[in-house]
Amino acid sequence: MRYITSLVRRAVEDYDMIADGDRVAVGISGGKDSLALAAALAGLSRYYPKKFTPVGLSLDMAGDSDFSEIAAFCGKLGMEYHVKRTNIREVVFDIRKETNPCALCAKLRRGALNDMAIEYGCKRVALGHHNDDVLETFMLSLLYEGRVNCFSPVTYLDRTDLYSIRPLIYVREGDIKGAARRLDFPVKPSGCPADGVTKREDMKGIIADLEKRTFSGLKKRIFTAIQNSGINGWNVE
Repeated sequence: MRYITSLVRRAVEDYDMIADGDRVAVGISGGKDSLALAAALAGLSRYYPKKFTPVGLSLDMAGDSDFSEIAAFCGKLGMEYHVKRTNIREVVFDIRKETNPCALCAKLRRGALNDMAIEYGCKRVALGHHNDDVLETFMLSLLYEGRVNCFSPVTYLDRTDLYSIRPLIYVREGDIKGAARRLDFPVKPSGCPADGVTKREDMKGIIADLEKRTFSGLKKRIFTAIQNSGINGWNVE
């Protein structure tokens, strides 16, 4: 976790993600990425010059899941933790019967998480998107939408007066997998019917195959291109 935390600190500083005195909501789905984010921000909060308080927040998508292991994990980190019961899964899959559920599900989750952040006095919402997510999002936009676009390291949400931040943007998924395995993270299966059968999963495989077979160092060069492009606040001052 030391290496991951050092990369998180670098991202926080490069993009001015956290202000002194902030309460930072950490979205914890139960996956390896969000648990790594929680551990890194809990560790960083102990010595970072700008004092901040990470607050773990989870959404129970079906209203009946057990989050006791994640609560214990956050307790060991010394992190405040809360769970909100929702009916998001029922709305997306049973009521709306979405054939392409990801967009609606993401919108509902963002709204519920932002409401929780406000409820618990947080100004920033930290999300667990890592370096590979950045590359996949960029390539999906390029190939499927014909746009040079990606989510931002920091986004101001004027309707809620919140900042969405992504402190894991320098961290590779492989490093998170290694930390989760070594430190025995209490990873919860997503339980999503669409898990593993999305265009994002396809893009993950395409990028990995290109780097392995043809373009050594491809991931690093794509990420550098994103930073140099100036899209959505990616330039480092």
